[in-house]
Formats: sequence, C-alpha cells, structure tokens
Amino acid sequence: MNKIRHQILNNARRVVIKAGSGVLTGRRGLNDTAMKTISKGICALMDRNIEVIYVSSGAMAAGEKKLGLTRRPTELPQRQAVAATGQAGLMMAYEKAFARFGKQVAQILLTSDDLTNRRRYLNARNTIHTLLSWKVVPIINENDTVATEEIKLGDNDNLAAMITLLMEADILINLTDIDGLYDKDPRNDPTAALIDAVSAVSPKLEQAAGNMPGPLGRGGMLSKVKAAKKLMTAGIPMIIANGRNNNILFDLFSGVETGTFFEPKPHKMSCKKCWIAFSVKPRGEITVDDGAANALTSRGKSLLSSGITDVSGTFTVGSPVTVKNQSGDIIATGLVNYSASDIRAIMGLKSSQIGEKLGYKPYDEVIHRNNLVLS
Repeated sequence: MNKIRHQILNNARRVVIKAGSGVLTGRRGLNDTAMKTISKGICALMDRNIEVIYVSSGAMAAGEKKLGLTRRPTELPQRQAVAATGQAGLMMAYEKAFARFGKQVAQILLTSDDLTNRRRYLNARNTIHTLLSWKVVPIINENDTVATEEIKLGDNDNLAAMITLLMEADILINLTDIDGLYDKDPRNDPTAALIDAVSAVSPKLEQAAGNMPGPLGRGGMLSKVKAAKKLMTAGIPMIIANGRNNNILFDLFSGVETGTFFEPKPHKMSCKKCWIAFSVKPRGEITVDDGAANALTSRGKSLLSSGITDVSGTFTVGSPVTVKNQSGDIIATGLVNYSASDIRAIMGLKSSQIGEKLGYKPYDEVIHRNNLVLS
C-alpha cells in the first residue's frame, strides 16, 4: 500500500477532476454514458462533503461531430466556431447529467490572460470559491472561442494543473482513456508495464510518456506528465487513471490503487508563490553574481541591489522577472520592487546607498524573498 497516496485521498477535502476528450467523446459525438458516470461519481464525492472542481474537455470534439466535420480545422476562426458550437451541447449534457442527482453546474471559460493578471486571477479564484460554497459544480474549460495563440493555456492538462494551484486543491485526478503512465507506449509495445507511482519526473520518464495526442484531444501523455511535474513541485499530488472505468472515482476514493500516482514534494507552496512560479510571464531578466546566487538558492535570502550585475528588458514596479546566475541559468522568478531603469541605476550598490542614488528608497530589497520562487 502506498501510504502517502492513501492518506491524501482519505483526507482530501477539495479535488480537481479533469476528463479528456478520449473519455468524453464517442463515435457519434459526446459519450453520454461516460458523462453520466463521471457526474455520478462527482456527486457522490460532494455528498461526502468533498468540494469538486471539474475541468472538462470535449467542446472541440463535440463541435466537430455536431457539424459533421471529418477533421479538425486548421484556421483559428474556424476552430473557434467549432468550439462555440460544441460548448453549448457539452454544457446542456452536463446540466442533464448532474440534475439527476440534484446538483447544479456553472460554466467557467478561461484564457491564460485570466491567470497571469493578478486581479483577474483572484477574481476567478473568488468566483470558484463562491460556487463551491453554494454546492454548485464549476465546470471549467479553456475559452477556445476567443483564445489566440498568444493567450492559449496550451491544453486542458495544463489548465487543470493551473486550476489545482489556483484553488489550492488537495489533488488532481486526471482521467484519460488508458490505465495510467506506462514505461513504453502500450499501443505499440505489448511488453509495456504500468508505472504505479512516480516520485520524480526525469527526462527519461518524459521521453517514455512521448508526445502522442489522441485523435480528439490536444494533449497526450507528455502533457499530463508535465502537468504532474508542475504540481509535484508545488507540493500537490496527481493521479492519472482510466476514465472509461465506470467506477473509477469510487475506486480511487475507496482505496483501490489504480492508475499512476505522482507523489508531491513534502511542503506545499502558497497560492501567491504558485502564481509567481507557474502563471506569470516574465517581463525581463536580472543577472546576479555568485554570492547573490548562493544567498538566494542556499540561504533563502532576498535579492539585494549589491549582487546584481546586469538587467535586460523594460519593466515597472511589481513586474515578474527571471533571475539568472553568471552562467545564464534561470535560478528564480520574482516580483520586483523597482523598475528596470532604477535597478540599472542601483545595481552593484549597497542598500544604504539606494536613497542617495535615486532620491527615494521604498525598499531595501530589489526582490523580497516572499515574492521569489526558486526554479
């Protein structure tokens, strides 16, 4: 028995469940049986006072089937139109499925802009918190109808991971169309063995996952492993399991060790540090000397102006930046207390000299350790 897995599932009070297109879509559109089964499992968890946030794929696939398309369009406006067509049917199906158990649902569509902007990030968090307090099931998908390549979250595996971090959930259950992560591709190699548990995601493991999306979804097993890696770093576990198993959610929360369990680091990141580490898009770079790099990575210190040797980019106070060592390796991401021009003016100076150089000194630190996440 995996004691960590058993303890986490037994004590979980907030869960994110993600179902992929391979689970939710059949030959003639949406797989009603799978949707009803997953809805039933979610409602059973809610009846046990477990909060459930549901990330659902299927809009694009449902739209393709509904419109009679034989292949996915390549042009962005057409893909967005297909998603809009499918999204309506997807939510209607969920309304009916959850109503059988007396539960209501709410649709939330997001883009990466909603998660990189701190104010919108917190607004999304507050909305989901309110829905959970009302015992309404938040059903979340990427807003394909308006998303451009610049603001896409990538795939619903990444979206599910981001929602798990946003809501500080206890675990992400990622439902797919195979039993879990294998050491080889089980579709091509009959000797492939299921991996029961993963304590660290290595390059070899990522290679084994491959990058082979199914016919209806954007993400393959590699995207799921990358999502798990992100969560593990933040101290949150993930399970990849077979969503075609009618009793999968019941089995998982009854102690059946099915699927692949990704073991988290022992200490959970705060919600703010998760946002800095995984949601923001850096606006510039700061290079530090060896002493500052060691102070950040080994001693948990803040970044001071004296250790800065170079600044690139144009950014304002509060912007996210990457911090690099003398070898050019990214060692951290953080929110700056000074603009790029001011940091250029004070780099190499002691904190006591900042006021004299700039005419003001709101902070001793260029990046406070509370706003810094190590890579």
